[in-house]
Amino acid sequence: MRTRNGAARHKSKKRVFKRAKGYVGGRSRLIRTAKETLTRAGVFAYRDRRVKKREFRRLWIVRISAACKQHGLSYSKFIGGLKKANVELDRKQLSEMAIHDPAGFEAVVEKAKTALAA
Repeated sequence: MRTRNGAARHKSKKRVFKRAKGYVGGRSRLIRTAKETLTRAGVFAYRDRRVKKREFRRLWIVRISAACKQHGLSYSKFIGGLKKANVELDRKQLSEMAIHDPAGFEAVVEKAKTALAA
């Protein structure tokens, strides 16, 4: 009897089904459907690795904006002041500072205000 890529074919299918584990219905049991689902999942994963970066930046900006409003300054004015004062803290650091070190953040806000006034 003739076999057609028996071992290699089995290994390939096994690899696909292992990745499709946990999917509902035929998506985890039928090779064609599983492959289609995995391709789609890969596209979403690729796209969302980039979307995640955008969403975190948005979150940091919202946090910084809220903290700036407490000190009587808008977000755009604050960032403008930091640029003038040559303060090179990124938005993630500023966001963490606003949450965990309010006194330090207030000092940064004052520095931005003085740079704007000058």
